[in-house]
Amino acid sequence: MVTADAALYETMSVVNDVPRNAVTRAAKIAGLPIGFAGRTALGVGKRIGGRPAEIVAQEIQRRTADQIFRVLGELKGGAMKLGQALSIFEAALPPELAGPYRATLTRLQESAPPLPARTVHHVLARELGEQWRDNFAEFSDTPAAAASIGQVHKAVWHDGRDVAVKIQYPGAGRALIGDFTQLSRLGRLFGALMPGLDVKPLLDELRDRVAEELNYELEAAAQHAFAEAYRDDPDIYVPDVVAGTPQVLVTEWLGGTPLSAIISDGAKAERDRAGILLVRFLFSGPARTGLLHADPHPGNFRLLDDGRLGVIDFGAVDRLPGGLPPFFGRLLRIMHEEDPDIGAVERELRDHGFLRPGIEVDLDALRAFLAPLAEPSKVDCFKFSREWLRGEAARVTDASNISRKFNLPPSYVLIHRVSTAGIGVLCQLECEGEFRAEVLTWVPGYLDPLPA
Repeated sequence: MVTADAALYETMSVVNDVPRNAVTRAAKIAGLPIGFAGRTALGVGKRIGGRPAEIVAQEIQRRTADQIFRVLGELKGGAMKLGQALSIFEAALPPELAGPYRATLTRLQESAPPLPARTVHHVLARELGEQWRDNFAEFSDTPAAAASIGQVHKAVWHDGRDVAVKIQYPGAGRALIGDFTQLSRLGRLFGALMPGLDVKPLLDELRDRVAEELNYELEAAAQHAFAEAYRDDPDIYVPDVVAGTPQVLVTEWLGGTPLSAIISDGAKAERDRAGILLVRFLFSGPARTGLLHADPHPGNFRLLDDGRLGVIDFGAVDRLPGGLPPFFGRLLRIMHEEDPDIGAVERELRDHGFLRPGIEVDLDALRAFLAPLAEPSKVDCFKFSREWLRGEAARVTDASNISRKFNLPPSYVLIHRVSTAGIGVLCQLECEGEFRAEVLTWVPGYLDPLPA
């Protein structure tokens, strides 16, 4: 049976050939394991023909990754969001595959078609009641922003407050969960990308996390918790929630200068301040709220006229009631030693599931792989830059054998997203500051005694 919402989603305006039909989407996803089977059979033939097994395995991995990410990019909507969640695999890919994948997702997201006004009104009537206009003194039918599963409209609440009204695309949830349900059955396929990865529990965790992002009532609760924790804070501002339903979220409007504008045109002092406040917010959140803001891209931050960092979009959060795991602080502390005990690093990684039983790594290579990751917090003042990040990317590519052996425990999925995306934003800002002080203040475990 097709619901009214699903029908609306199917008949919405579309861009190019982005498939909305459930049958079409399912067929594209179903083709993934068929392609993998064919490549694997071809690989066996090549090995029989004398090609080295490692070279053949790398070729299968690259072709599989290319097909997975290309299909996810073509599907848009829920599958595109899934593709973003699965970016954990991207770290193990060569640049010639990872680059086009990122470009495809960016292009599709930027070209997301807005919902027609009649569809917006339908959703508002269903979620807020037939008299939904009574809640607003003004409401703009033109969206102020769009994303993969929803869009934002600017309005004036009935009490005169400027508000942001976030509206979920009708049927987006159905498409997203349907895509994920199918993809979660393809554990062997994703395992081909990173042999050290325990894929099934990771995909289960990703599905649960992405499903949470569809429920705006959960997002409202998280945003309100942050707004309360940072109320009257001199450095961080979070607009509070005005009203919320499962598919409509009304919050106070956030002005200020978008972080993207600070990146492109900001003075050095602005970029430095934005960078240090971003780190402070991300690290302090778990300690102050038991939650981690897990979507640190520039669109979710503003630099306000009074110098504070404004933060929006709390759909993706990690629940960390005990704060950040002390494991990270201990690992950094070991790596900051002049002659780090790499055996202790390996034990920490194994104890927390980052190296599965039976997976062996070269300790010297492991040290070379991890050492630059500790650089920003090893010195009192550090400068992030695109050049530094390019060097890091080249190092990861050179150490692909190490990276492919790592496992990502499900409980660390969103922490991984924050760490990688956050570093990317800091390098875009080209900011400089005392980031080590933020680590010492907010990351537990760093001051613990080193293991014997």
